[in-house]
Amino acid sequence: MMQIKASIKKELLAYFRTGKLVILTLVFLGWSMLSPLLIRSMGWAMDAFGPIYDEMGMDVSGVTEIFGSAASLGMTSAVSSLGGVCLIVMLILINSHAGGEQKKRSIMMPKSAGLRSVSYILPKFVVYPPIAFVLAIAGSLCAWGMSAMIFDYNDIPPAGVWVGGVLAGVSLMIYVCAHITIGTASGRAGMSAVICIAASLLVPSFFAVTGAEHVYNPFTLGSVAESVVNPGMLSSTSPAEILMSVVIALGIMVILYFVALFAQNARKIDNSGNEIRL
Repeated sequence: MMQIKASIKKELLAYFRTGKLVILTLVFLGWSMLSPLLIRSMGWAMDAFGPIYDEMGMDVSGVTEIFGSAASLGMTSAVSSLGGVCLIVMLILINSHAGGEQKKRSIMMPKSAGLRSVSYILPKFVVYPPIAFVLAIAGSLCAWGMSAMIFDYNDIPPAGVWVGGVLAGVSLMIYVCAHITIGTASGRAGMSAVICIAASLLVPSFFAVTGAEHVYNPFTLGSVAESVVNPGMLSSTSPAEILMSVVIALGIMVILYFVALFAQNARKIDNSGNEIRL
């Protein structure tokens, strides 16, 4: 237990002292507020160029109203960005903690000195997925505040903001856990990040095309989060299906932890030769 506590402290200190947590927080909160602002700016720009459109015989009043009226439009854009830009930045920033240290051989001596696999793997699952979850909720709240200020009509349900943030956070946690599992099992964090980024972009689209988007599917929680924060988006997903998808997602994370732990236990330290190799 002492070894696990020490490893958790090491992960936290490494993330704090390198400034990665500060960078990640700024990305999540900054992008969450920037996304609604970009949407609203399109309405402001169309208002400014209104006379030009009139001279061209184009009536853009309807489009301008769309970009300037409902705050839920900006909120939807922000929640979408949590699973896009913000997730990509996080996966890249935790590279050195998701198996990257193996490439630098900084884990060789601790393993030789008795560092157990569970003390190496468990702290990563305890620290990084919850950070993604908390930042997703914080980003959702910041997007809510920004959208309410700059749009004419605040139609965002407060309960939807929290639920949307939670669902977006759970969605992010799946890919963070997958990154840790693949990275620590292979020792190739860069490859793992590429795989997880590609999966986050392609897997939800695949399920949407195949029609399995709302059938107890934890990989489409991001799109469900967008529909929750926007009352104008019709969703066929029931609360029971959403809850079951979250439960399945948590089960997948537990499975990924045991896969990562099994992979570490299966790898042996070879002390032959002139250097220690894992």
